[in-house]
Amino acid sequence: MSEITGGQSGVHIILQGKGGVGKSLSAILLAQYLLEKKVGLSCFDTDPVNQTFASFPALRATHLNILINNRINEQAFDTLIEKILTDKSVYVVDNGASSFIPIGNYLIQNDVLSLLGDAGVPVFIHCVVTGGQALTDTLSGFDALAKMTTAQNIIIWKNEYFGEVTANGKSLEEMKAFVTHRDKVRGIVTLKEQNPDTFGRDLRKMLAAGLTFAEGIKSEQFFIMEKSRLHRMQRDIFSQLDALDLNHGF
Repeated sequence: MSEITGGQSGVHIILQGKGGVGKSLSAILLAQYLLEKKVGLSCFDTDPVNQTFASFPALRATHLNILINNRINEQAFDTLIEKILTDKSVYVVDNGASSFIPIGNYLIQNDVLSLLGDAGVPVFIHCVVTGGQALTDTLSGFDALAKMTTAQNIIIWKNEYFGEVTANGKSLEEMKAFVTHRDKVRGIVTLKEQNPDTFGRDLRKMLAAGLTFAEGIKSEQFFIMEKSRLHRMQRDIFSQLDALDLNHGF
């Protein structure tokens, strides 16, 4: 868990019921962005199967076991909510696909989003929507999340890695699920389709090494052109996050 001096608060919850679509990647990129902004950052990885988020040393994410026999360990999650309510930090909580429904039920049954909002803690829900065969499933996940909240606090990560996020000639912004819940969407971060032999290879290499952009750009593992491409990807993603105005005081 990273603890950098700061008086900001807030929580970013990454949720999607479809596995293998880039949830942990969005958590990793978001946490890097917040580190660059010098906020007090606390990261948690609750994925019971793959602790990808916790495998990046610079992010210092704590693994939290919140599932027991496919049910929420309410005591563990209650403790996390208590931390969020009392600690002046910005939290990033990455969750696995298998915990999507249990966590959703916990949030609804305990009215967690209203509790945090009433306490003055900004809540942002991050949801990946991807192209290709997983488009329908990820749209369903987005639809389910949008029904949980009454605020404009959903951030969609449009992942083009598996192809353009289009269907029947319609862009994401024209699809029924998006139009229905447009008032719940704070913004979109696009993970653009990249040349797999250059940008894609560099990103995979960086992630496989458990490095952040900042570390990769300084690392001797990368050539000058690779570092240049990493810097361009970092700048693009961070500028998109800047445009969301996340209200953490930076």
